[in-house]
Amino acid sequence: MRVKEMMSPDPACCTPDTNLQEVARMMCDYDCGEIPVVSDRVNMKIVGVVTDRDITFRVVAKGDNPAKMTAESCMSSPVITVTPETTLEECCRLMEEHQIRRVPVVDTQTHIVGIVSQADVARSGAPQVAGEVLAEVSRPSASASM
Repeated sequence: MRVKEMMSPDPACCTPDTNLQEVARMMCDYDCGEIPVVSDRVNMKIVGVVTDRDITFRVVAKGDNPAKMTAESCMSSPVITVTPETTLEECCRLMEEHQIRRVPVVDTQTHIVGIVSQADVARSGAPQVAGEVLAEVSRPSASASM
């Protein structure tokens, strides 16, 4: 199975200068935990991602005000991505290796075309694979035990 068969197409995106409170609102509106950050709304070239964990760990936990910050101030970059032709196995390997719950899908020019989440993997019809990804992504990282 290829990523294109299970990805969620056309994800909600923001730009680096989008207010972080608006990014969080987008997560609520679209019921998602990651918003890809694109260079601009015309070319849609991915430059980062903002996750709910990024906002919590890099902003709120430090006492910073998300209403006064932008996506660029807490986005994760560089971004681990896959293409529509990437296999389910390779996508899951990357999710496990990098302990990420979602992977943006990009075309050959790194323009965002979709996103693959753990839920997409679970719905793919491969429950063993989904269970393995969940276990590996959820294991404590080395930095969490410090």
